[in-house]
Amino acid sequence: MDRDNTSSPLAEFLRSARARLSPRQAGLDEPLLGQRRVSGLRREELARLAGVSVDYYTRLEQGRSRSASTEVLDALATALRLDDAERSHLHTLARPRPRPARRRPRPQRVHPATWDLLDTLQQTGRPGFVLGLRLDVLAHNPLAGRLITDFRALPAAERNQARFVFLDPHARELYRDWPRVAADTAAMLRLDAGRHPDDPALSALVGDLSIRSEEFRRFWSDNKVHRRTTGTKDYHHPLVGDLTVTYQALTPADDPDQILFIYNTEPGSPSETAMRLLARWNAPTAGTTSAEAQEARQARE
Repeated sequence: MDRDNTSSPLAEFLRSARARLSPRQAGLDEPLLGQRRVSGLRREELARLAGVSVDYYTRLEQGRSRSASTEVLDALATALRLDDAERSHLHTLARPRPRPARRRPRPQRVHPATWDLLDTLQQTGRPGFVLGLRLDVLAHNPLAGRLITDFRALPAAERNQARFVFLDPHARELYRDWPRVAADTAAMLRLDAGRHPDDPALSALVGDLSIRSEEFRRFWSDNKVHRRTTGTKDYHHPLVGDLTVTYQALTPADDPDQILFIYNTEPGSPSETAMRLLARWNAPTAGTTSAEAQEARQARE
């Protein structure tokens, strides 16, 4: 029997990773379909691939063993074909950090140098924004606000990328591949949950999204994790039409829980033309200061 009543982040992650990997994908001979009662790998198959006993792996998956070595976890990650983000997540869940003394969390703040970089990106026609813990939107330049949405115009509690993606109808029209964006967003939030399991605000966010969005519940139950580094994203903007951006995600040195996203478009492409049009839309004339710039300056002071 593969099923039990154990419910823990580690157990759920290992079970979902096993379920997603077929014996053929794992390099095993495909058995007769009639002989299988699970869609993915059995516990004994994964244990054999990782070079551990079935009893040891079962105790680990059920949370009855806290002695997993780095080598064993790496062997399991390799057998499960986990990517770098998933591998790191497995290590975090299996070997959680000691809980610090509970204290009032300090709000995340964007470093002045990061604000200066956002200004520079604005001047060169590139959207830029900063996500913090729980995918809170901590900062963005005016062009990112025009491309996605002006988060500074929202109540502070709603300035969150996950809330925007799953609860704002505009997001479903804005992202040309909304299901993929939504799945990645839930997976990024899941990665945060693994690193900060005792964050009450994160638990509250997941609970609220689970109540209000059927799609979020489905993607969250997949137990996938995702770390954005580089890639592309397709938009259907109501003002300038379709455009594709490339992005790079950087972590500011002063806060590992912040991610700076820098968007760019291919030179000479229709997307670059659309971005230039968007940058000129309601742009302030020379010698004047935009409301966005004023608010950004106030946030830095």
